[in-house]
Parts: sequence; structure tokens; C-alpha cells
Amino acid sequence: MKDKIKELRDRKAEARLGGGRKAVEKQHAKGKLTARERINLLLDEDTFMEFDEFALHRATEFGMKDRKAYGDGVVTGTGTVDGRKVVVYSQDFTFMGGSTGLVHCEKICDAIQHAMKIGCPVIGFNDSGGARIQEGIDSLHGLGKVFHSNVMASGVVPQLVAVMGPCAGGAVYSPALMDFIFMVRGTSHMFITGPRVMAEVTSEKVGFEELGGADVHSTITGVCHFAADSEEECIQLMKKLLSYIPSNNLEDPPVAESDDPPNRMDKKLETIVPTNPRKVYDMIDVIESIVDKESLFQVWETFARNAVVGFARLAGRSVGIVANHPKVYAGCLDIDASDKVARFIRFCDAFNIPIVTFEDIPGFLPGVRQEHGGIIRHGAKVLFAYSEATVSKILVIIRKGYGGGYIAMCSKGLGADFVLAWPTADVAVMGAEGAVEIVHRSEIQESEDPEKRKRELAEDFRRGFATPYVGAAARYVNAVIEPPETRPYLIRILEDLVRKREPETLRYPRKHRNVPM
Repeated sequence: MKDKIKELRDRKAEARLGGGRKAVEKQHAKGKLTARERINLLLDEDTFMEFDEFALHRATEFGMKDRKAYGDGVVTGTGTVDGRKVVVYSQDFTFMGGSTGLVHCEKICDAIQHAMKIGCPVIGFNDSGGARIQEGIDSLHGLGKVFHSNVMASGVVPQLVAVMGPCAGGAVYSPALMDFIFMVRGTSHMFITGPRVMAEVTSEKVGFEELGGADVHSTITGVCHFAADSEEECIQLMKKLLSYIPSNNLEDPPVAESDDPPNRMDKKLETIVPTNPRKVYDMIDVIESIVDKESLFQVWETFARNAVVGFARLAGRSVGIVANHPKVYAGCLDIDASDKVARFIRFCDAFNIPIVTFEDIPGFLPGVRQEHGGIIRHGAKVLFAYSEATVSKILVIIRKGYGGGYIAMCSKGLGADFVLAWPTADVAVMGAEGAVEIVHRSEIQESEDPEKRKRELAEDFRRGFATPYVGAAARYVNAVIEPPETRPYLIRILEDLVRKREPETLRYPRKHRNVPM
């Protein structure tokens, strides 16, 4: 038995070296951690239980018969993060550049399926040169199975992935199908076509970082949700995100202890929002004054900054935050912001996270580029997402709510459970100046001083219509409140809505809804 145990230990030691000591040294020289080091940083100490540690590929062509390593370039297993069970897979760049062969892909699929069986999040570390050329169509078939597993797990368990190195070609679509993507500046790269091929085919010369680095994908493309300066910071961000979300679609979000009094009222909210609709303010300041202190955790912080999405807590309860940001495009929804908001709403709805919306929107962003880019189609995603969501939905109208923008931001007509408005709220088809130009065009043109008459009529319009009391009278606004009262109101409403039930049986039967893509 001692000999057998020694053999087992020797094999385990070999497996933990992946592609060998030299390959590990090269990985460290690039400033990157190994597959197992990443897992150790993520998981609670001594909780990792590995699956398929001794798996080997079955390929024989191109010298593959003699080129093998235990695990086949990916480490899979379970463990805990802050005491909560997770399933993890971590691609090992030290063996064949982490390339994805059939067995490699099957291990990832098994990990995802195991997560669905036990109802816990999937966390992936991607560090791969892409499909393993030596395995040909088997490699492509394996990637297809991974994509299928990602889709089957979508909305069942949360899927988080950190791209810790290259992720190229078809392999990028597994992260793209998951819920949240994390990247590291300087070492993470995602692209369909690499710089070398691009130079040959399109004559475009671009570097790895400029083509598909963390900053590109977190600010321009929106592919990446979180960009970090190091792998250690990246993993800490993943752990923080996990603290806001449930383990599966049948659980409620975790509740954290909070020493922030639920009845706290911040007087700063009385002066933070200018009454002049043309003046800007920082919506982040508003949100942070209302939610539990230091609990706001933005998602897509540097992408489509005219919209704010993220997680926060109210009396310890996890909530999803959606807001317009008046500092950028006056808070208008454009193509990118619409995609950002809709995708976030659908995640919250899938995992039972209540949504609190802060509205200050003059409408959808005008312009030929937006119209030709399909703002109608993209904006419809927001309407669809809010309408489809069955989680608790609360709207706070801060200032402007004009036209289609008002409707889109979780209005009563789209199914908001409760609508609060500040005294500064102004809900109308359009702003006062635009409205009187249409309604009183003849009177303005025929007056001795058209500009003066226009200002007078606009002021009359504001007094009569640009107030929250019109909406309150029609019951589209449930309560008009003083700004400092927002936090206590939201917490009480959420306590009531914990009991909310909206069974699918009350809706017409269907195979699935047709999202405006």
C-alpha cells in the first residue's frame, strides 16, 4: 500500500506542475499567476476539491501521442468563497498555451453542469491560446459543447469569468455568453482576429492592448464589466461581486449586516439636485447618500457612462441600481446605454434581485448616428427588460422624465410596483420650451415680442404641468416625498415587496419571448 500511495502522491505532484517547471517560470516572468495559484487566491483556504485531475487528451496526430500533461490544460473543482460553495475552472497556459482540446472542453462542461446540479456559481479563469489546432474538428466540437453549457446554465446559476491572458478566435464566445467578464490591464486580451492576421488581411496595424485590452473592452466595446490593475485585484473584485448575488435562481440574494440606520436621512439631498433643469449634478452622489454606506458597487463603470448600473444594499438587502447620469449626454439613453441597462435588468430579474431606478432623463439621444445605428431597436431592449422583469421594481423620479425616456425608465406603465417622486420631478412629453412652441406656435409668432411670450408661456407650463402632482393625481406617482426621505421609503417598500409574487401562470403561455436583439 505504501508504494501505491507514493505513486499517487508522485502523480499528484506531477499534475500540479502542469506543463512543467520551466513553463511555470515563464508564466511568472510575464507577471501572471498559474492556474492553481489563481484558484488558491479565490477560494477559502483548504476548501478546493479537484475533479478529473489525471485526465489526458486522446489525440495522436502531430506528435500529440507523446505530448501530454495531467489535467489537459485546465484545472476544475469545487470550493468555497467566504463560506459559499462555488465551482471553478482555471485554464493552464503552461501546457500547450492552455489550448482547448476535446477533453479540456469536456472538463469545463462537466464543471458547469455540476454547478447547475448543486446550485452554485461558476467561476472561470480563461488563459488560452484558443482551439487546439492539432485536434482539428474535435477541438471545435468541444468549444461548441462549452458554449452550449454556458447557455444552459444562463439564468440558472451566476457565471463569472476572469480573462487572465489571451482569449482569441471562437474561444471568446464562452466568456461573452457568461454573466460578468473581468480583465487585467496589460495581460488580458480578447479579440476574434489577432493583430498579425489583421495586418495581413486588412492592412490595419494595431497592438494587442489597443485591439482587445482591458481598457478597450471596459470603455469602448462593453465586452468587459470590470478592469483591474493586477490579478490579485481582479480576484478581489470577483469575490466582492459574489457577495451581492445569490447562488442560484431559486435563492434570494444574501443579506449582509448593516450598521447604517434604516431611517437615516441625509440633508445633503435637499441641495444636491439643481432646480434649473439645464444644470448638471453627480447622480453617484445621490445614490451613495441613499444606499447603505460604501455599498454601491458599479458594473460597467467606464462604459456608456450616461447610465449607471450596479449593486448596492438597503438595510443590508442586495438591490440592483439603475440610473441616468446627467453629467454625460444629460442622462439620455443611447445605443450603448440601452444595451447596458437592459442586460443588467435581465440579470437582476433572473436572480431575484430587486431593482431600484433613479430617473432624470430628457429622452433618447438624438442624432443621425444613433438613428442609423438602431436606437429604436436597442432602446426597445430596455422597455422589454423592465416589462418582462417580475422582481420588485421601484422608481424614484429625481428630476426630468420626458417622453419615451420617462416610459423606458421603469414607469408605472411598464410595471413599476411603486413610484416615488421628488418635488423637483418634471414628467411630460417634452420640456416646457419645446411644448409651448408646438401648443402655442401661432400665439408666439403673432406676439410683439415672440421670445418674451415664449418664456412666459413656458413658465406657465412649468407651473401647471412640470410638477410631480399631476402624476400623483393620476396615480402614476404613488408618493411625492422630500429627498432625504428616500432611503427610509425605499427600505419600507422593499420590506413589503419581499412578499411579492407574480406567477408566470398569470401570463399567456409561450415557448419563450422574442427579445429585440
